[in-house]
Amino acid sequence: MPWLLMGIGALSNIFSGKTQNTWLAGLGLLTFNSLYVFVVFSAFNPRYRDSRVPVYGLAALTAVTYAITIGFGHAWLLFFPLLSLASGTVRVLRGKPHFVLLFVLSASAGAVAGVRAGDGWNASAIGYGTFISGMVAATVLSLFDNIKQLDETRQELARTAVEKERLRFSRDLHDLLGHTLSVVVVKAEAVRRLAPRNLDAALAQAADIEAVGRQALTEIREAVTGYREGSLSTELDRAASALQAAGIEHVVRRSGPPLPPQADALLGWVVREGVTNTVRHSGAARCEIEVRTDAAGDRARLTVTDDGRGPGTGAAPPASGGTGLKGLTERLASAGGTLDAGPDGRRGFRVVAELPVDLDEVTPER
Repeated sequence: MPWLLMGIGALSNIFSGKTQNTWLAGLGLLTFNSLYVFVVFSAFNPRYRDSRVPVYGLAALTAVTYAITIGFGHAWLLFFPLLSLASGTVRVLRGKPHFVLLFVLSASAGAVAGVRAGDGWNASAIGYGTFISGMVAATVLSLFDNIKQLDETRQELARTAVEKERLRFSRDLHDLLGHTLSVVVVKAEAVRRLAPRNLDAALAQAADIEAVGRQALTEIREAVTGYREGSLSTELDRAASALQAAGIEHVVRRSGPPLPPQADALLGWVVREGVTNTVRHSGAARCEIEVRTDAAGDRARLTVTDDGRGPGTGAAPPASGGTGLKGLTERLASAGGTLDAGPDGRRGFRVVAELPVDLDEVTPER
């Protein structure tokens, strides 16, 4: 808006009588200023800036600018740079259309200045000033728009990070408490069965309940801070203990070299979830757990098979979700692995997880 002061020369000519048709010149100056203000304010108004309203105002301003510059010349030629400035504020014209418009405006402004002023240098200055005025205005305003978009993107990324952390915590908490409470329930039932006839065995199971509860508290604290990494060996030992307490015959087979920490931790989660489902839902009498690495040594495979009815309907889990087998499917997929769960072709249920051994280039979602 302060650039309207460039019209002081034209206003001075009107009051000094240097301009013919004083009333017509005054009307032209008032019309130009009014249209300029309308274009600028509508271009910055959130209600109109993305509509055609500023474009229509700019078209009217263009017609008035050519009329008063051709009619009066001299100081009135400075209204061409003002017209160019106003065009730079119109958001709809950003990009190639605005560049073409500036080229036409600057060329015609130089031509009009050359005819009215009869000075080639003055004509070149008017043409150059017209082009630069619009280009600088459009560039600066585009930069402000980009900064605003970057700020909005930063806020969206922050919200996404919070949502991912909430999802991580909910999945960790589900897996931790689901398995732990299942073990506690199974061992409590064992205590109830053993207490009348074998007090020592019942006390051993009660001690296990205490140990599981203490370990669960530690794991929950670690999950809250985001530093918990499971261990496949630890989970296999816990799985054997839980299956034994539930009266389920179990076989654990492991072959191949030790796995890297990330792959080891992910497969530990699969063992925990698979055995929890076997203990809680399957009604199985036998469970087999096998961990092995393929001949090439680049992929690990974990299989948990039981002879029960599976968790719920026994259908394979969906590819997305938040907890249980669905959550594990997402975790392994993000690390380049796969998780399949369903009937094993005979009576029973099977969970199969495959995972790249080298996860240096792939970070699993926790």
